[in-house]
Amino acid sequence: MPVNADKPHLWKKDITQSVDFYNNWFLEFAPITYKETRLSTTQQVESTLILTANFTNISREVLYQHPFILPILRMATAPPIARDRLIGLADVRPNLVKNMEEKLRIPPRMNPEEINSELDKICLIIIRLLDKDIFPWLESDRQPTDIEVSRAATIVADRLCGNVADPIIRNAQEQRQLSTIRNWLENRGYSYIETGSGLQFNQLNPGSFSFRMNISVKQPKGSKQINIPIDTIIMPFNSQVGELPLLIEAKSAGDYTNTNKRRKEEAMKINQLRNTYGKSINFVLFLCGYFDSGYLGYEAAEGIDWIWEHRIDDLALFGV
Repeated sequence: MPVNADKPHLWKKDITQSVDFYNNWFLEFAPITYKETRLSTTQQVESTLILTANFTNISREVLYQHPFILPILRMATAPPIARDRLIGLADVRPNLVKNMEEKLRIPPRMNPEEINSELDKICLIIIRLLDKDIFPWLESDRQPTDIEVSRAATIVADRLCGNVADPIIRNAQEQRQLSTIRNWLENRGYSYIETGSGLQFNQLNPGSFSFRMNISVKQPKGSKQINIPIDTIIMPFNSQVGELPLLIEAKSAGDYTNTNKRRKEEAMKINQLRNTYGKSINFVLFLCGYFDSGYLGYEAAEGIDWIWEHRIDDLALFGV
């Protein structure tokens, strides 16, 4: 029996409460989270200034040894350069830039001569576009003062944080949602199982749960299988041998636009799960924020139920 999907007369009230819940959290915690990230980012920029001798030594050797500085260098230009824009301007391989920024490494199988050539091209673009207003010592060929370095680091850090503000808030909200679920479960005697313990999602013991497990599912066409991540897996205390756990996807949103763009993701995920494990698979959403009636109606039509974070006790109605 559905818990919330079949009760549209309650949706309007829940939507209002969910929006208020999210907004209250944002006003209280988001500035703190942003400030903490800004502080750590400023420290990373200061480290980059040291590694590059205050941007007077931007070389392939430095980039090779410290790939993590590339996003910082992109934000030190006028105007700041998006990743794809840098790839186009420098005419370098996307794989090189993505490895440096996402995996903090140089691609291990890339030809050394090609690496040197590509890194040289990146350096030329960065050096040419460095924002001299932020780094005035570059034009006057002098050592910067401590105040100038501190000011420059703060400006570049602000650019970096502004560029990733939404992911910063989204990650903080996701962590909070999972912590809320964990507290609720542990208060009722459930045991947390670390991901990576070797257990499959359907091998959890009754009364246990885990976060961020990969589940193997069949592709819509063909026999090839892929892994899809699930935020929370709960095996209820009263589970019988062979029963599948409850799967929960934590979702939060600070506006209505993105939810309607992303609503097909959950439908695709539930269809993959059903095609692989049968219609008895229990997959629900854990919602906080801006989810309107259009979004809820779409998910309900796909057979997906949900729990509102402001009414987390509804978890018990799913047999937990």
